[in-house]
Amino acid sequence: MFFRTGLRAAIPAVILGACLAGCSATATDGPGGDAPRTNPSATATAAADEASPKAVPAEAAQAAETGPPGPELVRDAFAGLQATYQDGCAPGGGNCAYFLGRVHEELAGLDRSMKADKQGPAHFGEPVAWIGTLRTTLHGDISTDNLEKHRGLLLGTRDRINTWMQGHPEDYR
Repeated sequence: MFFRTGLRAAIPAVILGACLAGCSATATDGPGGDAPRTNPSATATAAADEASPKAVPAEAAQAAETGPPGPELVRDAFAGLQATYQDGCAPGGGNCAYFLGRVHEELAGLDRSMKADKQGPAHFGEPVAWIGTLRTTLHGDISTDNLEKHRGLLLGTRDRINTWMQGHPEDYR
């Protein structure tokens, strides 16, 4: 009886030990001693599968056929612009290069998304025009000095667009 009970207890331990031993194989001539060995043909097959059209998710295939979804793009871009309210800088401060560049980048992204929206750029006429005025004023110079020089227009454009969007919640919710 003891033999049977002991054997029953030992079998799971032996199986667990075999599983653990099989999982701990490491490479000695690869990128690191702790990197598991891989089968090059399996890796090549996986890469080929990823590159094949059948590996494209249905949502990505639909987006490629119909274009990017409109309201989601505007919603996401507006959320990025609103996030700039959590940051800031004093004129000439150390964080200004990042902050002003980020506000400019978020405005440019929102401009692209509004123009690509299925409602068309005319629906977002005022915000697109305000961003256009900013773009014209900057003359393509997005250096920190130029953004600092036009700080009032940059932040004012952000604030005007925020107010406009708050009056049009159907465009970002």
